[in-house]
Amino acid sequence: MRFYLSTLAGHRKGVLVLLAWSLLEGVPAFFGGKLVGSAVDRGFAAGRPLAGVLWLLAFATLAVVGALGQRQVFARLGSVVEPMRDALVARVVRGVLSDPTHRRTPDASAVAMITRHVEVVRDATAGVLVQARALLVTTIAALVGLATTAAALIWLVVLPIVAALVLFGFMLPSLARRQRHAVMADESTAEASGAVLTGLRDVAACDAATEAFEDIARQVDRQARATITVAWANSLRATVIAIGGFAPIALLVAFAPPLVSTGQLTTGAVLAAVVYLTNSVNPALHGLARTTSTVVMRLMVALKRLQEAAPRTGVESGDEIPSGGGFALRDVTFGWSPEAVPVVRGLSLDLRPGDHLAVVGPSGIGKSTMAGLLTGLMPPDHGHVLFGGVPVDRVVPAVRHHAIALIPQETYLFTGTVRENLTLLAPRATDEDLVEAVDKVGARPLLDRLGGLDAALGHGGEGLSAGEAQLLALARVYVTSASVIVLDEATSHLDPAAEARVERVFAQRGGVLVVIAHRLSSALRANRVLVMDGGRPLLGTHEHLLETSALYGQLMLAWDPTHRETPLPKR
Repeated sequence: MRFYLSTLAGHRKGVLVLLAWSLLEGVPAFFGGKLVGSAVDRGFAAGRPLAGVLWLLAFATLAVVGALGQRQVFARLGSVVEPMRDALVARVVRGVLSDPTHRRTPDASAVAMITRHVEVVRDATAGVLVQARALLVTTIAALVGLATTAAALIWLVVLPIVAALVLFGFMLPSLARRQRHAVMADESTAEASGAVLTGLRDVAACDAATEAFEDIARQVDRQARATITVAWANSLRATVIAIGGFAPIALLVAFAPPLVSTGQLTTGAVLAAVVYLTNSVNPALHGLARTTSTVVMRLMVALKRLQEAAPRTGVESGDEIPSGGGFALRDVTFGWSPEAVPVVRGLSLDLRPGDHLAVVGPSGIGKSTMAGLLTGLMPPDHGHVLFGGVPVDRVVPAVRHHAIALIPQETYLFTGTVRENLTLLAPRATDEDLVEAVDKVGARPLLDRLGGLDAALGHGGEGLSAGEAQLLALARVYVTSASVIVLDEATSHLDPAAEARVERVFAQRGGVLVVIAHRLSSALRANRVLVMDGGRPLLGTHEHLLETSALYGQLMLAWDPTHRETPLPKR
């Protein structure tokens, strides 16, 4: 809530402008009953129909003025709401990226947060700034107008309204809980559906279609029950407000005639009270309650969920400066949860400038976890990962980002020119630097085919093969000054010759090169090899591991040296 309010406070001027136009919008609500009462008492009832018509025309003129104020509110709403929405989206993205459990697979619940919860906050904020603001102004203006026009009737209006609002207030906590249950059920449905859709091959391979369907069906049924519960709560809320809005009119009908007959009220004053009740107070009461129980309630629940997904407060960024460019891993252990079997266990390793390490093992064994540990994206559960003598996750972010470069298997290209894509991490690189990097990784024929550095690329590298996209991603990192390069199966779509060339040129740059191997041929080119199989990792040269590791020997036997493109065997 503090973040939300601070975001709105950053656009204080826009909010104040909205409030100023709101005052103009409330003018008809304040003067409407007075003008109608005057039209009766000073016009039609006094035998002066022309004067009555003029009073009504004045009322119509004020209605136009109020509509102008409302129009200006809508016209300026976007300048407040849209920047707030963008800030919330950035908050959710940072929160998801800061959670290591969401880095390996798409996070369907985070998608639900961005596509639904953020939009709920956006729409609810607009609703509060438009509806609740206007209804509050209208209610206050109408009650003040009623008090100054027909003071004898004010208690008939205020008492039932206050009673209805108090009862409604007692209902809000229960309504909030039910609304939260509905939101959580919606996220669970999105998460279950996303897990099945991203793992369709696994579902088919395990013949688990029935189990997958039943899981999603349970979540959908839970969501339906939660939605129905919210609907029942809203219907009860509507009943309370309807009674609170109808009671003043019923009391007015019962008590006004005696007051008129005794001369305490004029006919015009009673008619003015009816106008205030039917045109302003009653609709405003219904609208304010509806806005509070739906818009504001959904706003509070959505903000709570976004807060839970936001980065942890109090987490400080790194402030350490490394004294060198080497790594030291000391008894490092990492698991995806406290209950899970560690994927890295008791690993100790030194990497110095000039080292070339290949990480091999069956697919899914946790090789890519090494990339997260070395780059500081994931802190170890036990042990230390030191870069230049300090914990890598405590290094000043700007220094770490400058010194360590990770190229994942997924290729990220964006809409723009080839030059803009290649200079993403090295904005000061010259065209000569870019062309040299392209040459080094073997992408010059691709660059010539595209039409040079000014050639346009589509979203996600549309029109390029997976291998061509990887070549551009490799050139983008080669042109940087990073002293540590981590290739996380970044050459998986290249042929063996192209892969060998890429690894060779990166090794020749100096610094540290870590290759998460897709093919075992990478192990033959490395100075040292790290073998992972769920237990304590094995480290050594290719020749040493052939003599001492049965697993490494089996992997080599399973690899067909006459077809070097054969990837690592699956588990």
